[in-house]
Amino acid sequence: MSDTPAVPAPVSAKKSKKGLFMILIAVLILGGGGGGAYFFYFKPASAQAQTAEPEPEAEAPTGIVPMEPFVVNLADQGSSRFLRCNLSLVLAEEAEAKELTEKPVDLARVRSVILELLAEQQADGLVTPEGKEALKKAIAERATKAVHELKVVDVLFSEFVIQF
Repeated sequence: MSDTPAVPAPVSAKKSKKGLFMILIAVLILGGGGGGAYFFYFKPASAQAQTAEPEPEAEAPTGIVPMEPFVVNLADQGSSRFLRCNLSLVLAEEAEAKELTEKPVDLARVRSVILELLAEQQADGLVTPEGKEALKKAIAERATKAVHELKVVDVLFSEFVIQF
């Protein structure tokens, strides 16, 4: 018997590779789970919107009535200015649009109230986005009042030119 302390037996290479492999698999599983949890809870709003169930939308208006172009003198004091615009009325239903286009008297009433409204406008108010938006609302209201069965939900300008 010798006085030297006993040295532990060397670990075989197979056992160390197996332990290293197990640690590597555990790290990959934990890292993947953590990454998945991060993207599930903290993903950007645009990614959430793409994966979210689409909300049921209200049915979009379908009826469009294109109007002939309007050319009117504006109500500006001391100057001669005119407006040329082309617009379409957006109605809640296709049947309403078809009915309006088939009734020339109703179509003439709508055109008349729009023409009168445009002739009351001043150029300074119409050149701003707010002025155009207010004009759209006023056209929709007056057209709806002109023909009671009609419900104008929007006005679309395809041309809008003011001569200064």
